[in-house]
Amino acid sequence: MSQAAQTISDRSTVEIQRRAMAGSLQRILRYSVMRLAVLFFTVVAGVYITIMVANMGGVVDKFRKAEIREGVQASMMGNLALRNMTPEERAAEMEKRIAIAEKSAGLDQPFIIRSFNYLSRALTLNFGRSEFLASDSGSAQVRLIILERLPPTLLLFGTTNFILFFLEILIALNLSRHYGSFWDKFFIAMSPTSAAPGWFFGIFLLLIFAALLQWLPFGGMVSAPPPEDTLGYALSLLEHMILPIAAITLSALFISVYNWRTFFLIYSSEDYVDVAKAKGLTNRDIERRYILRPTLPNIITTFAFFLIGSWTGAPIFESVFSWPGLGQTFITAVGLTDTPVIVASTVIFGYLLAITVFLLDFIYALVDPRVKVGGGEAKS
Repeated sequence: MSQAAQTISDRSTVEIQRRAMAGSLQRILRYSVMRLAVLFFTVVAGVYITIMVANMGGVVDKFRKAEIREGVQASMMGNLALRNMTPEERAAEMEKRIAIAEKSAGLDQPFIIRSFNYLSRALTLNFGRSEFLASDSGSAQVRLIILERLPPTLLLFGTTNFILFFLEILIALNLSRHYGSFWDKFFIAMSPTSAAPGWFFGIFLLLIFAALLQWLPFGGMVSAPPPEDTLGYALSLLEHMILPIAAITLSALFISVYNWRTFFLIYSSEDYVDVAKAKGLTNRDIERRYILRPTLPNIITTFAFFLIGSWTGAPIFESVFSWPGLGQTFITAVGLTDTPVIVASTVIFGYLLAITVFLLDFIYALVDPRVKVGGGEAKS
C-alpha cells in the first residue's frame, strides 16, 4: 500500500472514531436529560402526594383554624380593655384578630394554592419553620432540626450497614464454597427469622441485656449526664450502640446471607467457572474474576441502597432505643401532624433516591462492558 493510501486510510479511521464518539456523547446526553426529567417528575409527584397526605387534603387546616380561634378567645377573655366593648364590638375584634393570626399562619389562602406553595418551597429545600418541633438550641427552623438529627442516624445506621454489608458478602462467599455444610444448612434454617423487624429483636435484647442482666443501657445515645472527656464520651457512645447494631444484624443477616449465597451459587455453576477450574486457577482468582465481577452491579446496587437507608433511619426502631435521630423525629412529626418536617424528610429521601438511581446507570456501564448508557446491553 502506498504512503498516500495509508494516509487516507488513517484519516478515515480517525473520522469514523470521531463520529462514533460524537454519536456516543449525543446518546448519553439525550439519555441523561430524559432520565433526569423522569426522575424529577417522580420526585415532584411523590412530594406532592406527601403534602396532600400530611395535610389530609386540607382537613388539618380546619383543626389549626379551630386552635387559632380558641387561642384568640382565651387571650381576649383576660383582656380588661375589652370589657367595656359591646358584644358586637368584641365579636368584630375577635374576628379581626383571628384573621390576622390565620394570615400570619398562611391559612388565608385556599389549600390547593398553598399546597403548590409548599411544593415549590420543598423542591428548593426551603422548608421554613416547624409548627411544633424545635431543635435542642430552641430553633424551629426545619433545616436546623434535620441537620441536628441527621448525625446520630448516620452514625448508627451507617456503621451498621457497612458492617452488615461486608459481613454478609464474606459469609455468603464462604457458604458458597461449602455447599451443604453444617453452617450452610444453619443459615438456611435461620433465614425465616429475618421476617421480624429490627425493633422486634431490639425489645428482646433490651429485656435480656438491659433489664435482666443489666450489662448494657436501655437506650439513648450516651449516658446522662454525658461524659466530659472525649474518651469517656466515645466509650459511652459505643456502649449504647451495641444493642441497636446487634438488633439490626439479627434482623437482616440471615436472609441477606441466604440471598447472596444463592446468587453466588448460581454464578459458580456456570460453564466458564468449570473451564477456569480446569485451567488450574485458584479459588480466590475464580471468585474474584468469575463470580464477584459478574455480580458487581448487584453488589453496587445493594450497597447504594444501604447508604440511602442510612440517611432516613427507622422510626419505630429509633423509638424503641430512644435514639435521637431522623426516624424518631419523623414519627414525632407524624404524630403532631408537623407538615414541614414530614415533607422535608420525604424530599431528602426522594432526592437521594433519584440521584442514586441516575448515577447507578453510569456505574453499571463502567463495571459491566455489556451495558451501554442509553442503549441497553451491547450486542456481542
